[in-house]
Amino acid sequence: VQLQASGGGLVQAGGSLRLSCATSRRTFSSLAIGWFRQAPGKEREFVVGVSWSGASTYYADSVKGRFTISRDNAKNTVYLHMNSLKPEDTAVYYCAARTGISSRYEEYDYWGQGTQVTVSS
Repeated sequence: VQLQASGGGLVQAGGSLRLSCATSRRTFSSLAIGWFRQAPGKEREFVVGVSWSGASTYYADSVKGRFTISRDNAKNTVYLHMNSLKPEDTAVYYCAARTGISSRYEEYDYWGQGTQVTVSS
């Protein structure tokens, strides 16, 4: 299972970014996808997850109302739309896959390489 995360960058506070997690058709149609982030010196933190069907989503409280996860079936890609970004959102963002949504990073079997998001104040 391969996951390719992309879309990170430098943005000012209040701005927006869209991260992408591309994978194979088989993975996309059978596994839940989660986004996590890790800031320097901190533990990896759950951000949001979506079921393989897209019917279920689960957001961390810290991003509710600002971040949205979506799936593009034609491109086998999961997107993380990030709005109203704050400096505390600065981290390396990872996408991961497993058989069902979980907020625990230890339960994910497959990981992408990470993409850096930096929010300046």
